[in-house]
Amino acid sequence: MPMRGQNTQVAFSEVNWSTLKKLLPYLFEYRVRIFLALLCLVGAKVASVGGPFILKHIVDGLDAAGGADKTSVALYALPLGLLLAYGLARFANVMFGELRDTLFGRVTERAMRRIGLTVFKHVHSLDLDFHLNRRTGGLSRDIERGVNGISFLLRFMVFNIIPTFLEIGLVVGLLWWNYDVYFALIVILAVLFYVGFSVVATEWRTRFVREVNTAESRSSTRSVDSLINYETVKYFTNEDYEARAYDRELAEWEAARRKNRLTLFALNGGQALIIALAMTVAMILAANRVLGGTMTLGDFVLINSFMMQIFMPLNFLGFVYREMKGSMANIESMFALLDRNPAVTDAPDAVPLEVSAGAIRFEHVHFAYDPARPILEDVDFVVPSRHKVAIVGSSGAGKSTLSKLLFRFYDPTAGRITIDGRDIAGVTQQSLRGAIGVVPQDTVLFNMSLYDNIRYGRVDASDDEVEEAIRLAHLDTFIARLPEGGETLVGERGLKLSGGEKQRVAIARAILKRPPILVFDEATSSLDSKAEQGIIAAIREIASQHTSLVIAHRLSTVVDADNILVLEEGRIVEQGNHETLLARGGRYAHLWAIQQRRRETPAGDVASA
Repeated sequence: MPMRGQNTQVAFSEVNWSTLKKLLPYLFEYRVRIFLALLCLVGAKVASVGGPFILKHIVDGLDAAGGADKTSVALYALPLGLLLAYGLARFANVMFGELRDTLFGRVTERAMRRIGLTVFKHVHSLDLDFHLNRRTGGLSRDIERGVNGISFLLRFMVFNIIPTFLEIGLVVGLLWWNYDVYFALIVILAVLFYVGFSVVATEWRTRFVREVNTAESRSSTRSVDSLINYETVKYFTNEDYEARAYDRELAEWEAARRKNRLTLFALNGGQALIIALAMTVAMILAANRVLGGTMTLGDFVLINSFMMQIFMPLNFLGFVYREMKGSMANIESMFALLDRNPAVTDAPDAVPLEVSAGAIRFEHVHFAYDPARPILEDVDFVVPSRHKVAIVGSSGAGKSTLSKLLFRFYDPTAGRITIDGRDIAGVTQQSLRGAIGVVPQDTVLFNMSLYDNIRYGRVDASDDEVEEAIRLAHLDTFIARLPEGGETLVGERGLKLSGGEKQRVAIARAILKRPPILVFDEATSSLDSKAEQGIIAAIREIASQHTSLVIAHRLSTVVDADNILVLEEGRIVEQGNHETLLARGGRYAHLWAIQQRRRETPAGDVASA
């Protein structure tokens, strides 16, 4: 079952071998290493094929020595020299193989690093819609399997499949040349049957491999989601429910693994039967020739050595081909992710945004996540340079959508947004987002220290600048009370901090970034009244030199705004400053009255209209 929002699992179709072409650019960085590795490969195979011939002469020499005069030094010297040569050939085979792996290891590791980085950057470049729908556990498993699959594919295709067929060609030619066509035919037919059976059976098994991968991704996704939402699980005492849900995913994984294992048994059994029949026929034929006097005992040993030498790697080749198919499926999933294009992209002629005044204009903007459900309709307003404009309204009115459009997480379906008169669709996203500081409603932190999370607003900021941002965000008293101070780890997603503490960190980040445009999306929603007033003062201080867009439920946070927009059902129904809107007695005045009444209750200070 594909993960929602991405096409990382391709339905049980044939593996697309053209995916291999996408790997070539990552290999060309080390052309010389690849060439030297291939030379070592050839050297290893020459030494491997030469070994049985030396062994034949050793056996024949020992056989001849058995019936000759034992006092002849030459009879002892010949087998000894051949034994030394045989040992040298075996050593050369191993050493060339080790050199080959050492040389090519760097190529594989660099390719994995490059592709892993490419995928990581590409996922970050995808639009917000993709990330809202993705399943983190399954996505991480797809990427991990894809990168590891590249390592397996490169190493075994270059150093197992190609060398094995090279060795088979050499052996067939030598058997034909030195003996007769029957031995060569036995090898050729056995290889053809083996390869044909392996291909057909492995193609049949591919869908079971995919089922295992899908089940594994789903179980991983389930476990990661459950652990990330640990507190929610505890709030509703749903540990048993989560365990049952996870066990259902594991049961599907177990069933998929069982089918995969049984089909592997059938494949291995068929391959073993083909190899056993071929070796038996070849050895019977060789034994008859020895008894008939047309072949020596050394020839019999040579035939046996060649047959074992061919079929042992061929048997391993079956495993390699099976794993390659699995790796290709994994790589295909990863490259399918790379093939996904972001919905929001830079225009071909996009230029960096240069903010002079920082004036923002929404010009008749329309937007809908789904065409059947419009979110914004003909929204038109201006945020003058260094002015503070607030947007208020009931939940679902489209307030936060305005900040997402300004940040270009989405593009308007109609209309445009400009900064200093320049359409933001014509500037680079990097420069646009660098010019905007955002304090989001839901602050998610990295599992790092408090200092590191604050410094994330500007990673090259000095310690003094970080401390100043902490002071302005009213975090200094809180940090002073912590045993480890600013080096305190905040936990995954900042779970060790309260909502208010996380929002202060978010405000400190925005302060540290010091962009010309600031967006506060419910920046004080998790604060008590006392902390709220301190943060409002800090926001007022830093916003005085910036263009500010404030999205709020609490009207008390925006009474000092130069202009207040009241948004209802995606339309601006009122605008003006606090006093003007109260005097008008419209929607804003109604919201204000409701919130004032709630502030007077014991459970006050939480307002939402």
